[in-house]
Amino acid sequence: MGQRVTISKIAEQAGVSVPTVSKVLNGRADVAEETRAKVESIIQRHGYRRRTTSTASSLMIDLVFHEIGGLWAVELIRGVEEVVRAEGVELVLSECGGARRPRQEWIESVLLRRPLGVIMVFSDLDHDQRAQLEARRIPFVVVDPIGDEGEDVPSIGSANWNGGRMATQHLRKLGHERIGMIGGPEETLCSRMRVNGYTDALRSTGIPVDPDLIRNGNFEVSGGYEQAMALLTLPDRPTAIFAGSDLQALGVYQAARELGLEIPKDLSVVGYDDLPVAEWVGPTLTTVHQPLREMAELATKLVLDLARGVTPAALRMDLAVRMRIRQSTAPPS
Repeated sequence: MGQRVTISKIAEQAGVSVPTVSKVLNGRADVAEETRAKVESIIQRHGYRRRTTSTASSLMIDLVFHEIGGLWAVELIRGVEEVVRAEGVELVLSECGGARRPRQEWIESVLLRRPLGVIMVFSDLDHDQRAQLEARRIPFVVVDPIGDEGEDVPSIGSANWNGGRMATQHLRKLGHERIGMIGGPEETLCSRMRVNGYTDALRSTGIPVDPDLIRNGNFEVSGGYEQAMALLTLPDRPTAIFAGSDLQALGVYQAARELGLEIPKDLSVVGYDDLPVAEWVGPTLTTVHQPLREMAELATKLVLDLARGVTPAALRMDLAVRMRIRQSTAPPS
């Protein structure tokens, strides 16, 4: 039926008023959940898409972060900008205020803007929010998924398990046996995979996994500092720490400095991401290079293809990572 289906027809089939259907289309919150679900189902079944008087207002991409700030976000923004600029598409930035899930107000604004698509960075949609976007045929792609989004959810990530394994293997080859691990929030998939790669590398090289050496914190400097202080004040402290992000690694540097430990003489440190700051600090930081800009570029191309009705070769991609060996790692003294 496509565009021939009218709001009136949808209202008739749902047994509701035309204004109620309009509220659902605009993402208004003042509609009962049962009514919204019924209307959304009919909208999706008919593939209804409201006509607009101008296409210019929809030539945009929404880029949504759980929190905007720091060099990690900047790298991703640059990757998206690289693609949209060449395509003549505008970029709208939003954040979830530190939450992993956008507020309903955000959904309402997206449905009013009618963007070409949405890119979600380290954030997630609940079932109702996803249904609202799908009903309006607004495609979305998840970058660095928090959890297992399902095979039907387009996503771009990196080989986090392999990255965790590579970082730990590097430290093992240098001769370290007491290796601390600082992961990110336990509910995030990327953190769990990096920790799993770490534990696999230990076991495969004959080192038992010591739960006391595995800590979790936020991915910021504060998280690295807090957990590094806990690790480095153990009676049998680690001789090396693998941090789940470069920012966490900076927190490890701060903790080591306060405790009078010299890097890498007394403590080797490995980060994750390979942000520009990894080469600014002294000693320069050995880290796992995560192709953030490339991840963002691919996510943007994918969401634009979906918006144009192009069937992508793959909905889910995990890009390769590699080690950047610099001055912060050395054999244990």
